[in-house]
Amino acid sequence: MDQKKITNIEVKKKNRNDVFRYICKHSMASNPDISYALKLSLPTVTQITRELIGEGLVEEKGALESTGGRRAKALAVSDTAGKAAGLDITKNHISLMLTGVTGEILKYERIFLPYAAEGRYYEEVSQKLEYFLEEGGCGKKDMLGIGISFPGIIDLDRELIADSHVLGVSNLPFSSVSCFFDYPCHFLNDANAGAYAEGIQSECMERFFYLSLSGTVGGAVYSSGRLEQGSHFRCGEAGHMTIVPDGEACYCGKNGCLDAYCSAKRLTDGKLEDFFERLGQGEREAASRWEQYTSYLAVAVNNIHMILDCDVVLGGYVGSCMGEYIRDVRSKVSQRNTFAKDSSFVRPCSHKMGAAALGASRKVIELFLEQV
Repeated sequence: MDQKKITNIEVKKKNRNDVFRYICKHSMASNPDISYALKLSLPTVTQITRELIGEGLVEEKGALESTGGRRAKALAVSDTAGKAAGLDITKNHISLMLTGVTGEILKYERIFLPYAAEGRYYEEVSQKLEYFLEEGGCGKKDMLGIGISFPGIIDLDRELIADSHVLGVSNLPFSSVSCFFDYPCHFLNDANAGAYAEGIQSECMERFFYLSLSGTVGGAVYSSGRLEQGSHFRCGEAGHMTIVPDGEACYCGKNGCLDAYCSAKRLTDGKLEDFFERLGQGEREAASRWEQYTSYLAVAVNNIHMILDCDVVLGGYVGSCMGEYIRDVRSKVSQRNTFAKDSSFVRPCSHKMGAAALGASRKVIELFLEQV
């Protein structure tokens, strides 16, 4: 009897969660729509949406067009259901993202702010976040929490930033950062956050490797709605796989890492948009740099594909800017691919701006959705 009770409770919770997610996914929906799509009885759906309306998560917004009978009430996620913020911390900048419960981007900003492992730095970040939220019309009561993206190993078991060569910190407890903010904080690795942004609302890619090509190189494995973490939360750290034995020095202290050959800094010290413009104009130096860059990148992408046999998404600053020049990467990968000439598995990222901040905010939303 007890087991049956538990099962019934679990079924009701799943049904409720499925209904709310369906409404989140569609700008407008009706009880009959939801009933048909989820294969739930109309009375069950009506009861669930009534509860969601009562809790302020869903609201009625007029009626849908008639299909030959009484017009069904249009249901949508309430404007007061909540919002989430994403904060991406890098060596020289912070990126701020505000999103709604449905995952839509409400506001984005990137601010120059060199990192310092000091309390005053986090105090300033917290102040800038508050200004950002205020400008976005988001009050404290609206906030579900903030996702914080760091370039480094995020140990979720020990709740600390285990190691960040880029920022020069190790064994930094989450609590030493979260204490400066007035909201629940959730921590992610920057490449993981980028992968999460790419995958959480996608319907076409169940499993992929996300290769982040920014000021540093990182990677993440996304599979069926989740990030694969690895035994020590280092899964996907492609930036530090060896591409050239005893090659150029990497900031991590080793030699020959992918990061030493494929960070955005290998292309330009300025704006990447300007670099690709020069490349399009046929500038010899830009062409030479791109040729060398893509040669190393193709080795890494092919190796990743050989091991994981899944799509490889090129993200980060370079992935966001390369546009049509992804063809050069695909061509070189195709030449290295042992099993097929097709290299369409090399994909451009969908999110061109603030992917890590977006993924961090959407992680907060997903945690919220799981509890609805």
